Amino acid sequence: MTQPLPSLAAGNALRPYKAVVFDLLTGLLDSWSLWNRIAGSAADGARWRHAYLRHTYAQGAYRPYLDLVSAAAGEVGLPPALAAELERQWATLTPWPDVHDVLTALREQVPLGVVTNCSESLGASAVARVGVPFDVVITAEAVGFYKPDRRCYDAAAHQLSIEPRDILFVAGSPYDIVGATAAGMPVFWHNRAGLAIPAGLDVRSPYTEARDLSSLLDLVTT
Repeated sequence: MTQPLPSLAAGNALRPYKAVVFDLLTGLLDSWSLWNRIAGSAADGARWRHAYLRHTYAQGAYRPYLDLVSAAAGEVGLPPALAAELERQWATLTPWPDVHDVLTALREQVPLGVVTNCSESLGASAVARVGVPFDVVITAEAVGFYKPDRRCYDAAAHQLSIEPRDILFVAGSPYDIVGATAAGMPVFWHNRAGLAIPAGLDVRSPYTEARDLSSLLDLVTT
């Protein structure tokens, strides 16, 4: 874990956060278990999901989300039709155990938002599974680009009418660290899934990493 940014230190009054924006599908929801279940094993699910992440984060301009999911399945030797099954079971996504309590507490302090790499319809369904309302929901389909293109993060800042430097971004994957940092947002990496930084990904900027969300309250609430 890197050393936290000065602005992430609990009690630091130099830059109080004015909003917190989250990655959705890993930062708040345990989507990995869903992929594993559909793939038939944790090993196959991880291979499929990592292939999808490589496709998505290299994609740039938006291409239908389920097309990328299907292509990733085929790349690792799984049936491309698993993408349709993922869509069918999408409404079974579940939040990580501490999400509801932490976000409920955060809502009393600051606006909350989501930036997610999926379609408008799947994004709305996934947000509903969190069970806590958000002030802003940004999808890759709406922006026309996939994260880590900074336009995704900029869209959240624009809709919130808050400067990026005053928004704490809660990353779900290391790719989000790169994208949010490029947009000028400090980053808290909620690495609940235990992801490693992929070889070749240039993650240089300081960030705070944790395996749960409890410490997020210390950084934001007063």
